[in-house]
Amino acid sequence: MAFDSLSEKLQNVFKNLRGKGRLSEADVATALKEVKMALLEADVNFKVVKNFIKTVQERAVGQDVMSSLTPGQMVIKIVNEEMVNLMGSETTEISFKPGNEITVIMMCGLQGAGKTTTTAKLAGKFKAKGKRPLLAACDIYRPAAIEQLRINGDKQGVPVFSMGDKHKPVNIAKAALEHARSNNMNVVILDTAGRLHIDEDMMNELIEIKENIQVHQTILVVDSMTGQDAVNVAEHFQNKIGIDGVILTKLDGDTRGGAALSIRAVTGRPILYAGMGEKLSDLEQFYPDRMASRILGMGDILTLIDKAQADFDEEKAKQLEKKLKKAEFDFNDYLDQLQQIKKMGGINDILKMMPGMGSQLKDVEVDDDAFGGVEAIIYSMTKAERANPDILNPSRKKRIALGAGVDISEVNKVVKQFDQMKKMMKQMSGMMGSKGMKKGKFKMPFGF
Repeated sequence: MAFDSLSEKLQNVFKNLRGKGRLSEADVATALKEVKMALLEADVNFKVVKNFIKTVQERAVGQDVMSSLTPGQMVIKIVNEEMVNLMGSETTEISFKPGNEITVIMMCGLQGAGKTTTTAKLAGKFKAKGKRPLLAACDIYRPAAIEQLRINGDKQGVPVFSMGDKHKPVNIAKAALEHARSNNMNVVILDTAGRLHIDEDMMNELIEIKENIQVHQTILVVDSMTGQDAVNVAEHFQNKIGIDGVILTKLDGDTRGGAALSIRAVTGRPILYAGMGEKLSDLEQFYPDRMASRILGMGDILTLIDKAQADFDEEKAKQLEKKLKKAEFDFNDYLDQLQQIKKMGGINDILKMMPGMGSQLKDVEVDDDAFGGVEAIIYSMTKAERANPDILNPSRKKRIALGAGVDISEVNKVVKQFDQMKKMMKQMSGMMGSKGMKKGKFKMPFGF
């Protein structure tokens, strides 16, 4: 994830704070200096960092903190609260017109940010909420942009309105609105053209659309991997045409992630969604409090619950929970869980969302890309071996390796991963049970 490096550095700072029985102002100052450097290295806007550190320091050296029995924990709590404030405090939903009234949403951004794909992802989200969206292909410049939108629209089951590349975008937008009225659709999403860089032609085109059509939501799509440049782009769009919210793409990539911590403070506009992968389902609602928890290594159990509710079979989860309680977890269950885990993004992503589990990742050697090989090894086992892993002696492992076309060391590795998974799931089961996470009817997978 984008914040892995920042998260690791902040956790090291907090580890030092927790190790002190009492804190002096010098201790706080030293810790916040390290926090400041970590944020700057993550490409967070300098002014944002400066104000953030100032606010945290003013609160952290207060009497309530310094005289607390756990001052280190109090400082961490303050950092968490201020990080949430930095990203917007509350989750912002895209607002719609009531009933059958048409909501017009204009998507904008630079080329390469993933705007067209994100537009289709958003349409899928709206459809799942019961809306009747129409995608309008207003990018007449980029080769294959219209076809890309049509293909992704088909995958989402959302119609695409197009007039080719010979008409002005404003006229395409007008015609799309009329088409929506005639066909009982209540959301029109305009996929506008981007550029390699901000220029007057692009801005004028967007302004012309807004002058001729009532646009209810203007959403900017920015590439989080561009760091501070993403913040500059967002500020420019806000000043020129006005935006109502931002969608950050590629937040799952190997990037510093400073844009997520800067955009809200610089533009005054909320982050609405975060793109977490290339699949059309990989678009997450942006929750400032959950993101802050991830960054600070506190996990994100609520997002994990959301993912589980969307991707897991509840009946299978109940059956697995019973088996775990009886210590009956076997390779059949392991295979089923691997297949379910792939739907959620991979075991490493899941671990990062578990409170306190992020720091243990180095001890869990699970390669998400190796799932195919793991499945082949399990399929090479007999029914008896899958149901009773304890009978896997060296001769059986050798036969399994031959059947899967791998070295016996790979079989041993899978057996070790199985044992680690079994142990981890027992830990999570106990953790979730102790935290009383069974308020609703749904129970989490893996038996927790």
